[in-house]
Amino acid sequence: MLHNRFLLAIFTLLISLSLPVNAQSDGAPLRVGITPVPPFVMTNAEGNWEGISVDLWRSIAEDMEQDYELVELSFDQLLEGVESGTVDIAVGALTMTADREERFDFTHPFYQTGLSIGVPHNPSGGLWQSFRALFSWQFASLIGSLGLLLLFVGVLLWLVERRRNPEQFGGTTIEGIGSSFWWAAVTMTTVGYGDKAPTSLPGRLIALVWMFAGLIMVASFTAAITSSLTVSNLQRKIEGPLDLPGNTVATIANTASARYLKEERIRHEVYPDLTAAMQAVSREEVDAVVYDRALMQYRNQQLGNQRLDILPAVFEQQLYAFALPNESPNRAAIAQQVLRVTESPEWETLLQRYLGR
Repeated sequence: MLHNRFLLAIFTLLISLSLPVNAQSDGAPLRVGITPVPPFVMTNAEGNWEGISVDLWRSIAEDMEQDYELVELSFDQLLEGVESGTVDIAVGALTMTADREERFDFTHPFYQTGLSIGVPHNPSGGLWQSFRALFSWQFASLIGSLGLLLLFVGVLLWLVERRRNPEQFGGTTIEGIGSSFWWAAVTMTTVGYGDKAPTSLPGRLIALVWMFAGLIMVASFTAAITSSLTVSNLQRKIEGPLDLPGNTVATIANTASARYLKEERIRHEVYPDLTAAMQAVSREEVDAVVYDRALMQYRNQQLGNQRLDILPAVFEQQLYAFALPNESPNRAAIAQQVLRVTESPEWETLLQRYLGR
């Protein structure tokens, strides 16, 4: 009997020694790491913490009757704290990735989102867009090409008319070419003022060919201008993720969006926070911003007249979850509570409170 009691004591001792060192003693408050990420973690007008993740955690802690203290950390400090065990749980908008899963454990996901693209606001084209199109490189190239063609026809006519019709195409070289350039322009546009006209047979043959060619030129020029203005009004420079290569994109360091841009070898600029990145796009310092859709939509509401257009495409799907140190004894209970809350009607009410419908 004494031998059995001795074995039982030894077994109990081994069990206690095998428990994780970061296990929380009964009744001790959990250290809950947070970093501001509106609308998941933020402060209200009274300075109290709130948001989708904070409210979810409070519901979980209340149901578990678990005491806790909120500890504000930077994003990097938050990840390091969970990995080292100095933080018992990270509550925020933390994306589940394979790399992070090797460093610490996740609960069940509570929110599904993805990356989206924010581009400068386009007020449905309009007069300003048409005005800008008139000063585009494409439009300038078109005008330049037409000018060179008019000059070519004008010089050709001047060469055959300068001696036989000096009254209209004579004078200095500049004056003669200028007169024939004017004639080519008014003939092409079918205005035909009649102030100048070739009199020689070669000159009239050139005029005949140019009159018919002018009809085609005017039709082609009109079509090209109309197409250029229409495209500038209806199309954006970036319509989706396939349009990102060749552009400069804003993002935030050490995030899923930064990793995506690096993997796709898309040129990007790193900004300290989402607001700065979105404002850089609004000022057209960069072409677009790539970041989590929910966070961009919420922040976009705060930008006023600097707001962006968030494109509808969602790519690189992401899952948000709470993070705990590896082998945390609290993981199973908290994960179960995450499922309880997210499957209840109160969860939809909570999402609508912060994100709207």
